[in-house]
Amino acid sequence: MTTTQTSLVHELGVLAHRLAHPSGTPCVCEPPQLLADRADGTVVRSGAVVAKAHAADADREALAARIALAAAPELTGILLPPLTGPERLEPDGALRSPEPFGEPVDAALSGDPRGPRPVGRPAAPGDRPVTLWPLGTPVDPADPGAAPWAEAAGLLARLHRTNPPLPLPPMRGPAKAARAVARMCAARPGDPAVLPVLAGWRALPAWARDEAPPPARRGRFLCHGDLHLGQLVRHPAPDGPWLLIDVDDAGAGDPAWDLARPAAWYAAGLLAPEDWSVFLNAYRCAGGPAVPAVGDPWPVLDVPARALTVQTAAVALAKCAAEQREPDAHEQLMIASCARIATLPPDLATGTAS
Repeated sequence: MTTTQTSLVHELGVLAHRLAHPSGTPCVCEPPQLLADRADGTVVRSGAVVAKAHAADADREALAARIALAAAPELTGILLPPLTGPERLEPDGALRSPEPFGEPVDAALSGDPRGPRPVGRPAAPGDRPVTLWPLGTPVDPADPGAAPWAEAAGLLARLHRTNPPLPLPPMRGPAKAARAVARMCAARPGDPAVLPVLAGWRALPAWARDEAPPPARRGRFLCHGDLHLGQLVRHPAPDGPWLLIDVDDAGAGDPAWDLARPAAWYAAGLLAPEDWSVFLNAYRCAGGPAVPAVGDPWPVLDVPARALTVQTAAVALAKCAAEQREPDAHEQLMIASCARIATLPPDLATGTAS
């Protein structure tokens, strides 16, 4: 870990610790714990509080809208609500809130009317928006049989049926896929290994490549934008109800995108047919609008599932280049699926490739 990363993790630990243990509260917890460290999100836990530093290039207004969405009463029981709005570590080391969403966390904790107190050196060059969240219990990756597919589907259906309570930016699913392909190409210039993935990418319609708006009839729903099992936690921990987390990609869009990753895994052979059936049937039973209530769902799911297949393969090839290794068996399946996608005709129900 670089010095900059170490500093960022330390600052996030300080913020989470302060909120978990206000002045005068005894502290018996373990030291802050690093939960994730990626360019698009560094996450640190202290006690029952989680601090997340979002991507340095995040759209601040869009992020503020998404955090406000998670706090909206209409989303209670669907999205995990934040403890604060988007905060910012300034170059002088102070924590300030750039948006009128809640008060600065330092001021809230200290009761100091003068505002936020210094928290040491800045966490990174420039500034990264920081949000604070209650701790939840994640899905156990060591127990795939207990994966909450039905619960995830029910939450998605409720999310998709909710009218957005405030203006929102577009759901970032297609943008995330385009970014993954760009990252792959930058990591492996001239490498023939990327050709099947690029062929699958070029076979997608323009809207799925983030080069055009989605079909009008499909682009008005409230979507999560990056649904997978890592986006669910039980709250209150350890055994409260399941909630969706990580709203960085949420917004208005095609709800089929939120079903696309499980659909892609099922099509590639990574998700058992019985698990896919549980997920799809639970979504339909909960009134989810992404697919018809009966009949074949694939005319609607086909293009988003192809896009998520390409995105997954692109991320895998970029990671393999960074880690100097060959793709594992699961990654090879997704890459091979891209080669098959390139030979299939575009789905007429969801748009033509361009």
